[in-house]
Amino acid sequence: MKMTFKYILLLTVIVGIWTGCKRENDYIKVSPSAFISNFDLKKLYKEADLTLNTELLSGASFIKGVVISDFRSGNSPAGLLILQNSRITGSGIDSLRGMAFNLGSDASKYIPGDSVHIKVDGAVLKRTNGILQITGITNAAVNKVASGRPVNTQLVTIGAFLASPQRYESTLITVGSAVVEPEPTVNEKFAGDKVIDDATGKAIVHTEAGAAFAGEQLLISGNFSGIPFLLPTGTNRMQIWMRSIDDFSFAILPKFSPAIITGYLVDPNGTDGNNEYIQFLATADIDFTKTPYSVFATNNAGATTFPLQGWVTGGVRTYKFNLTTGKVLKGEYFYVGGALKRINGSSSTSIASAKWIASLDYTTLNGADGVGAPTGNLLANSGNIAGIAIFEGTAVTLNSVPLDVIFFGGSGGNFYSAGPPAVGYRITNTDFYNTIDPASNGKIKQEFMGAGKNTTRLGFPSAATSFAQLGGVYNMKGRWLTKRALVTIPLTNTSQLSLIEGGTTLSDN
Repeated sequence: MKMTFKYILLLTVIVGIWTGCKRENDYIKVSPSAFISNFDLKKLYKEADLTLNTELLSGASFIKGVVISDFRSGNSPAGLLILQNSRITGSGIDSLRGMAFNLGSDASKYIPGDSVHIKVDGAVLKRTNGILQITGITNAAVNKVASGRPVNTQLVTIGAFLASPQRYESTLITVGSAVVEPEPTVNEKFAGDKVIDDATGKAIVHTEAGAAFAGEQLLISGNFSGIPFLLPTGTNRMQIWMRSIDDFSFAILPKFSPAIITGYLVDPNGTDGNNEYIQFLATADIDFTKTPYSVFATNNAGATTFPLQGWVTGGVRTYKFNLTTGKVLKGEYFYVGGALKRINGSSSTSIASAKWIASLDYTTLNGADGVGAPTGNLLANSGNIAGIAIFEGTAVTLNSVPLDVIFFGGSGGNFYSAGPPAVGYRITNTDFYNTIDPASNGKIKQEFMGAGKNTTRLGFPSAATSFAQLGGVYNMKGRWLTKRALVTIPLTNTSQLSLIEGGTTLSDN
């Protein structure tokens, strides 16, 4: 046995030495890529002219990408070929970046969807009139290798662009549901600089006087696609160049809601049952005896099926309150929820003096009109997606569209199926949701939470026994000038009603 062990040990040593030698000599040869992405190139630029060479570009001397500029309608920055690409080994849309190449008149030879390789060795990267561009090259440096390639378009808010212009400049974007300011006059045209506002910021839509669509009528609102640039100075520094009239589509603005959702308590101190509530702000005078409304909460904890009847599914999925009595004035907060009417659970301050328009002991009673079974957890405080909606009237059906709606919590819960037919919780046009994909020129409907780009959900409060306040600025035309944002308001047993009110501002502008 000892001799056998010695032979095994000797053999192991020999094999190890042989393997080690083989690994030293048989290495894998790696060659640098001939191409650099816009993502990586922009990291090198420090707001000073930069001469490009293979050493600086880690062995690369080319950029490849898909053309997005289009001179056919006469509305593209003169001489600039613009293309976008992602990192070759990168993360797709997350690394999508654009770049302008100053080719002079030859830039107009290319159209969107052309795939090109451009040699940049010896060129200069610089910013001119706010536009980051590569200069010092001619058309001889451009090799068109294909045409008809797909062009990615990103849905971007003006606020997101202004916060990170390096990420979005010279890419193809869509700003959705923006309003022209001031409101266009009768027969006003696209020509010139028009200010648009998407509730996150303001930008300029620029149209050359000679553009093919310069004489088209300018509408009050819409989805604006195009190529954005950062202006060097001025109040509204984001400038968008539409490439043709097809880059505009009319957007249906949100319908004015006389009541908006401004907060909720999902995790009161002690028992949740009969202590949870929803806060609303009246944006107009309401007499609920004459103009009733209804409120629904959905809690999808443990859901294994889809809500085939949407908001009126009932059972353990949705719970309904009818608002048929009482009055509120414009600017007043009012409440819907459990019957105990306390700010933070059964041992806390009574807020019965507040405007309670509907309250039920939801732990023992069915929801209004039989929609909803008794539950100890009206509003989820963990887990699957949950939501709140307010409707005009009480005769809500599968096809009814809410006046206002928000969702919060996780992403699970079998809350949407594309079908056909599609089933789920209907949404409306709000600060978070659109019934039509803004980037589709009005062609793609997305009428449910979870459909298309309707994926926004707020979080839970960051601490237990806290009120989720949704602060924002709402105007009297039904638009959120500032989107709602969740603010956690910690509560104690002695907290007062004034602590949770006042987070939302109404504007007449």
